[in-house]
Amino acid sequence: MKSISAPIRIGYCLSLTGPVSGNSRSAQLTHDIWRDQVNIRGGLLGRPVELVRYDDQGDGSRVASLYARLIEDDRVDLVMGGYGTNTNLAALPEITARRRFFVGLMALGANIELQYSDYFAMIPTGPDPNASLTEGFFETASLQNPRPTTVALLSADAVFSRNPILGAKANATKYKFEIVHEATYPLTTTDFAPFLDAAARSECDLLFLCSYLQDSVDLLRSLDRHSFRPKMVGASMIGPQNAGVRSQLGPLLNGIVNYEYWVPAPSLAFEGVDKLLKTYSSRAAGSAVDPLGHYMAPLAYSQMQVIEQAIEGTRSLNDSALSEFTRNTEFSTVMGKIKFGVRGEWAHPRVLQVQFQNVDGSDVEQYRDGSRQVVVAPRELASGQLIYPFENAREAKKSDLRAKSP
Repeated sequence: MKSISAPIRIGYCLSLTGPVSGNSRSAQLTHDIWRDQVNIRGGLLGRPVELVRYDDQGDGSRVASLYARLIEDDRVDLVMGGYGTNTNLAALPEITARRRFFVGLMALGANIELQYSDYFAMIPTGPDPNASLTEGFFETASLQNPRPTTVALLSADAVFSRNPILGAKANATKYKFEIVHEATYPLTTTDFAPFLDAAARSECDLLFLCSYLQDSVDLLRSLDRHSFRPKMVGASMIGPQNAGVRSQLGPLLNGIVNYEYWVPAPSLAFEGVDKLLKTYSSRAAGSAVDPLGHYMAPLAYSQMQVIEQAIEGTRSLNDSALSEFTRNTEFSTVMGKIKFGVRGEWAHPRVLQVQFQNVDGSDVEQYRDGSRQVVVAPRELASGQLIYPFENAREAKKSDLRAKSP
C-alpha cells in the first residue's frame, strides 16, 4: 500500500535517441516544466508528481517490454503515451490488455484498428486523422487559378508514412486530383535525385512528400538542385517544424506548404501558451533542445493538462474513472478547448497547413513571430495568402545556404 504522501508516478516512453529524438527532447523538457509547476502548486491530490521515463530509441520493438516494466516493476500509478505513431501503436496492445488510461502524444490514427475506449490522442487530427493531416494542402491547391490537376506521392518506406499516404489518396479523390506517380524510398536514402527524376517525368502539378527529419533535409536540398518545379510541394513532412531542421535549410524552405499543429498566429493565441513558450525558451537556452518549441511544447503541455484535470476532476488515480471523465469533459489547455470524440481523437480537427515565406538565412529567431510560416489553411485560421506557384515563393529569397549543401 502506497503512502498517501508518496509521489504520484506517471510512466512512459520517449524516443530520446534515434531519428525523432529532437522532437522527443522538446516534449521531455515540456513535460518537466509541467511537473515542476504542478509540484510548486502542491502537486496533485496533495501529492508530488514524479515522471518515470525510458528511452525507446524510436524502436517500436522495445516499447511493449518497457511499458510492462513500468507497470510491473516500477509500479507506476499511471501511464501515458510517447512521441510517435510506431511507438504508440506498439504500446497499445500492452495497454489494452491491462485496461489502462492512456493519453498519447503525436500518434496519427493509432487507434483506428484497435478502437480502444480508454485511449486519447493529443494530435489534433480529429475523427478522420489520416485525411485531416493533409486535407488543407489539397483544398488549398484546388482553389488556385489555373487549377492544378495531378499529384505525385513520395514517401519514406516506414510505419509512420502509411496513414498519411492513405489520407493523401482519399484527399486526392475528394478534391479531384489524379495520382500520376507514387513511390517509396528506404529510410537510409541520401541521394534523392533518382526519385525526383521519376516524379518530374510524371509532370505532376503537386509533389506530396511524407518524410522524416533527416530525409526532409536531404529531399529539399535535392529539390533545390533539381530542375523540377511542381506548383506546390510538401504537405506531410516531419522536420520543417523543428528549429534545427529550419536552421539547416534556411531559404530552401521558402514555398514549402506543410502541416503544423500550432504556430504563433493571432488565431492561435490561446490562454497560457505565450507564458509556456517563454518558460520553455528560457529553459531551452544553451541546450541542444529546439529553442522555439512551437511544434512540441503546446501539445506536450496540453497532454499533461488533460491528465492533471482528469485526476483533479475525479479525485482519483483509477484508470476507469479517469477514462470515463476524459470521454465526457471539455478540457481547457494551451491548445485551446479540447473535447475527445470517436476512438479518442479530437472531436473537431484543427490541423494547419502553413507556407514558408521570406525565410532569410539560418537564424531561428526569425520564426518567433509567425511571419515566416504563414497559415494558409484552414481558411478561418489563415494569417496570410498562399504564394503560388511554388517557384514564385522560392525565388523571393536566396542566401548562401545552398553553398553549404553537400
